[in-house]
Amino acid sequence: MLQTLLNHKSIRKYKTNKIDDNTLNQILEAGSRASTTGNMQVYSIIVTKDNEIKNQLWEAHFKQDMVKQAPIILTFCADFNRFNKWCKLRNANPGYDNFLSFYTASIDALLAAQNVAVAAEDFKLGVCYLGTTTYMADKIKNILDLPENVVPVTTLVLGYPDEEPELTDRLPLKGIIHYEKYNNYSDEQINEIYAEKEDLESTKELLKINQKENLAQIFTDNRYTKKDNMLFSEMFLKHIENQLFMNNK
Repeated sequence: MLQTLLNHKSIRKYKTNKIDDNTLNQILEAGSRASTTGNMQVYSIIVTKDNEIKNQLWEAHFKQDMVKQAPIILTFCADFNRFNKWCKLRNANPGYDNFLSFYTASIDALLAAQNVAVAAEDFKLGVCYLGTTTYMADKIKNILDLPENVVPVTTLVLGYPDEEPELTDRLPLKGIIHYEKYNNYSDEQINEIYAEKEDLESTKELLKINQKENLAQIFTDNRYTKKDNMLFSEMFLKHIENQLFMNNK
């Protein structure tokens, strides 16, 4: 399992081979064993195989071809709908129509998603997370018929890889690990932490393509701009409100 974790790769090209139900069920069972707040399991996983629905999801996920190629799309949702209904049937008054509850359910969903991802890779399947899930939450809600108190928070593409990419670079441990307390970074430490990433040939190629001075500018000016962040933040917060998770009373 350690080697599975250390060799994680995001796969963006997939074969059309189907995943048998036994394998899928074992992977989903692994997801259900993830840590969860108060053992409430306030999440749901939508398994999509139908090509018509996948085509709709492809549109919502910025037309990324892997959504069509892979045999299975898994949408992980923060879900208090089921738990609220159970409470009401048991004459218990649920108070989970607030942002903290949404955040709790989101953590549960993401923990389950990572268990699923690791289990899938242990079966030699490929996975890729889709960050577009939160960008297009309202459209995904309509495609998947999500009721109130259910919000999509991440998506996993799942299938047999049709590519063998190199391992993606990662920051050295000294860049992300703090002992005992948070130790804030000096300019010298920042330069040291990012030196290897900035010196990669792939980074140099990106700078040429994007005509930027450095890698940081590619993130701020091209990939994740303030304008886009503000737009999608507003859209996502509105969606969370519409799904009845923003009651402040």
